[in-house]
Amino acid sequence: MSEESTRQLVVFSLGDEEYALPITQVHEIIRWTEPRSVASDEAWVRGVISLRGKIVPVYDLAARLGLTAERPEHAKIVIVETAHDMAGVVVDDVEEVLTVDVDQLDTVPAAGDPSIEAIAKIDQRLVVLLDPVGLFGAVESLLAEAA
Repeated sequence: MSEESTRQLVVFSLGDEEYALPITQVHEIIRWTEPRSVASDEAWVRGVISLRGKIVPVYDLAARLGLTAERPEHAKIVIVETAHDMAGVVVDDVEEVLTVDVDQLDTVPAAGDPSIEAIAKIDQRLVVLLDPVGLFGAVESLLAEAA
C-alpha cells in the first residue's frame, strides 16, 4: 500500500492567520473555559483543566508561536493527542476540516522550528500545518517528570 495521498486537517485561526493540526491528533474541540493556573517557566502555559476527570494542560498557542493576539469571546480549546498524552491549545476559532493532497504541502526548511511541519497551499490561502510533538515536546517531558 502506498503512502497516504491526502491528509485531513483541522483548520483554525489565530488573529488573521490560519493554522492546522492533523485531524488524527485532534481529540475534540471544546468551548473556552478558564484554566486553573499552574507554576511554569513557560509564559505560554495557561494552566490545566479537568476534562472528564483527566487533568489536561492548556497552552496559549498564539504565545507559543510568538504572536500577539487578543483572545476573543468565542475562543476554543482544541484537545490534541500525542503519543504520550493530551494537551489543550487555545485558538481564536475553529474554521473547518479540510482534505488536502500531499502535493499541496510544502516543507519549510527555513523556518527551523520543530513546531511547523509544513505549509498547505489551498487556492490563495497558506495554512501553517503544526506538529504537536514539536509544539509541546519539551513541556510534555517536564510534565511527565513532575507527575
